[in-house]
Amino acid sequence: MSFNIAIDGPSGAGKSTIAKRLANELSFVYVDTGAMYRAMALCFLRKKIDPADETAISDACADIDITLAYQDGVQRVILNGENVNDYIRAEEVGIMASNTSIYPAVRAKLTALEQKLAETNDVIMDGRDIGTCVLPNAQVKIYLTAEVSARARRRYEELVKKGVAADYAQIEADIKERDYRDMNRDIAPLRQADDAVLVDATAMDIDQVVATVREIYERAAGKQ
Repeated sequence: MSFNIAIDGPSGAGKSTIAKRLANELSFVYVDTGAMYRAMALCFLRKKIDPADETAISDACADIDITLAYQDGVQRVILNGENVNDYIRAEEVGIMASNTSIYPAVRAKLTALEQKLAETNDVIMDGRDIGTCVLPNAQVKIYLTAEVSARARRRYEELVKKGVAADYAQIEADIKERDYRDMNRDIAPLRQADDAVLVDATAMDIDQVVATVREIYERAAGKQ
């Protein structure tokens, strides 16, 4: 039987970073659900589809194929045969993903793929509704969060380090807006699952968060 770890939480909490580290340490398959939604969003942007046009978004889903590939231990997101890792982390892609992930056609397409992966592999998935909707039977569920100011600061520093012009106030405003959308959407809103363990990373560094989540996993797996 496969072992599943679900990590949910708001934008910028560090879910992907923590999940990748743990997947490597535990030899689990890391499934970056956010990257998969971003790949779909990138396709919508390239097609110049209005995110408010649910019909056009739903129709476009039929022509989208998304797979995951691993090369030298690095996950690559393949959109219709193209490696789009270098494009899906742009701010506009993240905003489009948040706006379009509410639509049933988008969610249904990706949820089916994610569940299939989890049935046959030990996986770590991170996203907004993994523990509540995608993997409701996951053996370990984590709700990873941090204060908005901390998440905005980390994102600002990440962009500056890459040499990208960044406005802290705008980043903070975007995060607040995305939190509101994610928590108030009609379909699969962001929330902490009843059986999820809350981890507040506001005052923690990456190593501390990884150690905390790993300890939770080891207790659940009977390794302590």
